[in-house]
Amino acid sequence: MNKKNSKKAAVIIIGNEILSGRTQDLNISYIGKNLEKLGIILVEVIIIPDVEVTIIDKVKHYSGNYDYVFTTGGIGPTHDDITAASIAKAFNVKMLRNSEAVAIMERYYEPGTLTEARLKMADIPEGASLIDNPVSGAPAFQINNVFVLAGVPKIMQAMFDSLTDRLVGGPPILTASVCTNLTESKLAEGMTNIQNECEAVSIGSYPYFKHGKLGVNIVLRSTNKELLLQQTELIEKLIKGIGGKIYKD
Repeated sequence: MNKKNSKKAAVIIIGNEILSGRTQDLNISYIGKNLEKLGIILVEVIIIPDVEVTIIDKVKHYSGNYDYVFTTGGIGPTHDDITAASIAKAFNVKMLRNSEAVAIMERYYEPGTLTEARLKMADIPEGASLIDNPVSGAPAFQINNVFVLAGVPKIMQAMFDSLTDRLVGGPPILTASVCTNLTESKLAEGMTNIQNECEAVSIGSYPYFKHGKLGVNIVLRSTNKELLLQQTELIEKLIKGIGGKIYKD
């Protein structure tokens, strides 16, 4: 892959519940896989607490270093949902009650149930554009190159799906995998040579332990289908040449 010319993204997971281990993050995989389809490389992921100064610092840093930044978590109606206000401070803008967001929520909630706590979710940084939330009504938002999404996986996924037309990427990143009973130490030299001969296809090796046996799953990634197939064939030839077995998924 030509990483120099590819669009790059980062994800900031915000939430004490993730750091404590009480809640398992399910959003990174979804975002990463779908960015690849758009030809955007997810380069970095960080998990941070619900602390204003930390959110401000990380959002400013990642916004300045990546084409796209996605945050998840901390935009609900409770006192510890401080993501939106923190991001407003990161960009030095005011928090305003967004009339469009209020109208959306009024259509979603039953009359009399749109409490002030819920209306807090309509407080959006000045100048931000809304992101549709077809699951639970309250919209997310985009400010500059930062997309601020919910932490609940079902809601986050729906939000992400609704914003993809705003992302400009490149050709989809294709993948191929080869699973073998050989260990990394036996494959290292040969794989290094194959990688060095064609940097347009990235090669990663991931050891596994299944049914009491060691092995390696080799994953190849590229935007060039022909080169991807060629490099996959070379990997398979390498494995067979040193007496290894190839397992199909």
